[in-house]
Amino acid sequence: MTLLPFVEKRPERREVFRTFSGSELKRLYTPEDLADHDYLADAGFPGQFPYTRGPYPTMYRAQPWTMRQIAGFGTAEDTNARFRYLIAQGQTGISTDFDMPTLMGYDSDDPRSEGEVGREGVAVDTVDDVLELYRDIDLEKISVSMTINPTAWILLAMYLVAAQERGFDWKKLSGTTQNDIIKEYISQKEWVYPPKPSIRIVRDTIVFGSRNLPHYNPVNISGYHTREAGSTAIQEVAFTLAAGIAYVEEVLKLGIDVDSFAPRLSFYFVAQIDFLEEVAKFRAARRLWARIMKDRFGAKRSESMRLRFHCQTAGASCTAREPLNNISRTAIEALAAVLGGAQSLHTNGYDEALSIPSETAMRIALRTQQIIAEETGVVGTIDPLAGSYAVERLTSDIEHACNEYFERIDQRGGVVACLDANFFQSELADAAYDLYGRKERHEFEFVGVTKYRDEGPSPALDVHRVDEAAANRQLQRLADTRSRRTQPAVDAALAELVRVAGTDENVMPATIEAVRARATIGEIVKSLKPLFGVYVEKPVF
Repeated sequence: MTLLPFVEKRPERREVFRTFSGSELKRLYTPEDLADHDYLADAGFPGQFPYTRGPYPTMYRAQPWTMRQIAGFGTAEDTNARFRYLIAQGQTGISTDFDMPTLMGYDSDDPRSEGEVGREGVAVDTVDDVLELYRDIDLEKISVSMTINPTAWILLAMYLVAAQERGFDWKKLSGTTQNDIIKEYISQKEWVYPPKPSIRIVRDTIVFGSRNLPHYNPVNISGYHTREAGSTAIQEVAFTLAAGIAYVEEVLKLGIDVDSFAPRLSFYFVAQIDFLEEVAKFRAARRLWARIMKDRFGAKRSESMRLRFHCQTAGASCTAREPLNNISRTAIEALAAVLGGAQSLHTNGYDEALSIPSETAMRIALRTQQIIAEETGVVGTIDPLAGSYAVERLTSDIEHACNEYFERIDQRGGVVACLDANFFQSELADAAYDLYGRKERHEFEFVGVTKYRDEGPSPALDVHRVDEAAANRQLQRLADTRSRRTQPAVDAALAELVRVAGTDENVMPATIEAVRARATIGEIVKSLKPLFGVYVEKPVF
């Protein structure tokens, strides 16, 4: 039977099928969709330019991705206990969430911190908290990620001092500091200083890391939060790689060779629910970055061109109603991340929409990754969806659309000029509004929420409860550190940091000495505000 009579007899359910991002899907993809596809130039082999099929020649056949569940709540002692529980369950990397005062550079005893200490992440004021946070964890054997941005350079300094005081060799440390301030101005909205001095600080961490931390990623350029704020998959990749371009350009202004630092740049993406689009997105991101580094910056080392990324399943896809359905959503998203070639993965707890994950939810989320790695067989061959007419076409379409964004950004004077002109923010706002409208029109459904909704009582869940006494314990920890330190040494270290920040010297050595003297995160941030200023957002509307 030919198509037309069949469609007349059995009409399709929708006139137009779209990806979650809104791109129209064809009824069928065929070899004609790949007429312009050159296998070696566009796909190639894993571990070879343009790395579309993966950054390494053997991928998961040699080493599975790092299973890196995030944790952070209460005091450093509370979070340390969660880390050690997850490691005992088979987790291979740890990731830290910090509370809002730590993220924004306020000490726990600052009046603006009241009610927020240890509530949405772990409270960290001084290096003593970092020592407790990673107590009894071998920092030379397990990689440590820190999800923090405006104060990332201080947390990195604290981590290095803590590692040194425990006798670890910096050159053997592995892990990542998120440290992507550009995406804060675009989507997450956590900042202290204006873009220029903030990007300079990121630059200094990249330069310091390239000289002293051969296995540590000083920045994890992030599209996760941009996507969670409502962007399309194309915007997620385009805005993230544009930020990467901005950081590279900032370091190159110092006359540093691109191949000396580019291998330590890492990335962070979301795995949303649209399986095919997500796999294509990860493949497109790798190909784009390889071509950017080679053609735009003249990189020569393969390590400079291969994009490595951490991935997290989509918090925005998790629902508070029928929360156990989130286990299925997370499994599908995690599989997309794995088939897309992620190097590190966090799977969300089923209670993501309700609270900080409980121990039970985190164990199931970790088990989801372990089932994919150990039972499904997908680790046995590399990039198994390569050659799919649909996946290859979607990969090329995303690459093409991202290149159009790069041209528009360049025409507007680059990333900082676009931030000042609210270009990214406006594009994101338009996309989020479009996504909201499509949800309202039921162009896609949420099972258990907008369709197949069970009005019966919800099952009892093991949900994390905030320990109201944690804040008082943290205040006492901070007071104890203040009472033990030598105030003249703190004052001298902060004065030296301000002096360095006023020059073009690297701020990391002075910051390390300040935290070694037990200066607090709030004192360090406050000391630089007169010099750098404070960012005030211009409204988009």
